[in-house]
Amino acid sequence: MQIIDGKEISNRVKEGVKAEAIALKDMGITPTLAVILVGEDKASQTYVASKEKSTIACEMGSVAHKLPESTTQDELLALIELLNADDSIDGILVQLPLPKHIDSNKILEAIDPSKDVDGFHPINVGKLNSGLDGFVPCTPLGIMELLKEYNIEVSGKNAVVIGRSNIVGKPMAALLLNAGATVTIAHSKTKDLAKVCQNAQIIVVAVGKPNFLTADMVNDGAVVIDVGINRLDNGKLVGDCDYESVAPKCSMITPVPGGVGPMTIAMLLSNTLKSAKNRKLKG
Repeated sequence: MQIIDGKEISNRVKEGVKAEAIALKDMGITPTLAVILVGEDKASQTYVASKEKSTIACEMGSVAHKLPESTTQDELLALIELLNADDSIDGILVQLPLPKHIDSNKILEAIDPSKDVDGFHPINVGKLNSGLDGFVPCTPLGIMELLKEYNIEVSGKNAVVIGRSNIVGKPMAALLLNAGATVTIAHSKTKDLAKVCQNAQIIVVAVGKPNFLTADMVNDGAVVIDVGINRLDNGKLVGDCDYESVAPKCSMITPVPGGVGPMTIAMLLSNTLKSAKNRKLKG
């Protein structure tokens, strides 16, 4: 069994992004990410701080708009309109979740698709599902990078994605399908989930339930990618996979923490760089 080291691969991606960002700066373009945070959600504040730190470390521009909980939907839309029109901004990220009085779908649809570095705009979703070049959500994109770096062949394999969210499950399935895998999307309504998973050579679990994937669900030699980050009552961080029992059966597995997590920010920076390179081509 081999542990997939997301920290190492993310550092490698960031080093590549940094080198390209410096080269672009020499040509007069500073790849710049604008992050919008609405409200006082502690987890969101931590994520935003981490994104800012990583962006600056990669020699990229970082702009943070921290708005009060009372911000109206129209005020947020007006800010996005300004950022869409600002040629110095390459990526726009609205940190989710938003306060309940704001319609997240309307906000995400308002972002210019060419600056949608989260890959959530319907146009980018459509491009992904059509096999066209666009922006892909960062977590699934990071998982594909891990599979590539560890020479895990996807084409012709049976893959099961557990979870059908717009952020991970659906785009993950589309990426695996585009790469030639035979893909099953499993979810809370799936009958006999263990049997479905037992046929898989690659399992991606993203349900947000600690220790959900157990050893009886996993075939010998499978590759398991654990997207979950769950904090137990004792403060321990665990994934959606029961690591102790599942790991011995796998050929490769991602740990939590240190697996998929670090890749998400790395791919966000990569997407922002891609947008800046597109800007250079337009210029």
